[in-house]
Amino acid sequence: MDIAIIGGGPAGLYFALLMKKHDARHRIRVYEQNRADATYGWGVVFSDVALGFLADADADFYRKFTAGHERCDYMEIVHRGVHVQVKNNHFSRAPRIALLGVLQDECRKAGVELQFGTRVGDLASLGSPDLIVAADGVNSAVRSRHAEHFQPEIETRRNKFAWYGTRQLFHPVSLIFKENADGIFIAHSYQYSKELSTFLVETDPDTWRRAGLDQASDEESRKYCEAVFAPELGSNELLSNRSSWFQASVVRNARWTHGNIVLLGDALRTVHFSLGSGTRMAMQDAIALQAAFARHGSDVAAAFADFESIRRPASATFQEAAAKSLGWYENIAGKMALDPIPFAYDYMRRTGRVGHEDLRERDPELVARYEAAPAP
Repeated sequence: MDIAIIGGGPAGLYFALLMKKHDARHRIRVYEQNRADATYGWGVVFSDVALGFLADADADFYRKFTAGHERCDYMEIVHRGVHVQVKNNHFSRAPRIALLGVLQDECRKAGVELQFGTRVGDLASLGSPDLIVAADGVNSAVRSRHAEHFQPEIETRRNKFAWYGTRQLFHPVSLIFKENADGIFIAHSYQYSKELSTFLVETDPDTWRRAGLDQASDEESRKYCEAVFAPELGSNELLSNRSSWFQASVVRNARWTHGNIVLLGDALRTVHFSLGSGTRMAMQDAIALQAAFARHGSDVAAAFADFESIRRPASATFQEAAAKSLGWYENIAGKMALDPIPFAYDYMRRTGRVGHEDLRERDPELVARYEAAPAP
């Protein structure tokens, strides 16, 4: 097959790698508008379940990708300055640019053609490929160009976010809840290398405006957030990388394919980062799409139907959980009066997918402390 992939993120590159390894006769071209070494994120997080999918799909890539990961088997929820550990939450973390670097190297070795700094303005410029994969992100130009067919639904959520990094090392995945005179701030933080941690700051729009962040420059915002979380950051500052405030967009599409075009990753659907599943979902999309072509050969229509039948239920399930998680964060003001243990317990059950007994099996000590806590 002649395959054109628009977007050189995890979804597009991983699909290219899997397809080329399955059949070296495929001609596969990946078009990415940014430089090969450009990345505007900090780290990526994978649960042990997510890594299991990667190990099953391509053991060689899995070994290379996970060789330098930072790992931890618990998380921490910090409320009122109290650190509550939740055990048996296994996370593996790495720099986003390291993930992209391994994917790029493996694609080149396999014979995939990578074209960076290339914006595809018109699909006709691609020639006549058998398959076009639109893996061009949450603001997908391909999806927008064919919006009448894909029928995207894009919901902008209310809270404000800014991505930072820091040299303060947060060994466990840590959620830090702080309140000051302006309102409530949340930090989603985790170490992803020997030197750096991701530090994502979240707040509601009213707090954001009261703090003057609606008028602040990026540097002023960085300094303000640094002051809010000064006790947690120690002597370390927040590091900026195009760290402007943004709001989360929840993307859904009524249709996933159009002719020989298929949406993949964030172009297809977004899953909020409070579940840590965006990159996982993108790479699982790639696995499922390649498996569908392995079963149906060059029959694009049959492969598309197979892919959608497998991935749409999982997509709907994750987006439902993500909506509940988003709602929990957006209504955090009603939770702040809880003591640290009930607060952590409530957090762990926010999506409705983890029941009381599920949590007891995962962390019996936490549940015992919750059951012993005075009723609110």
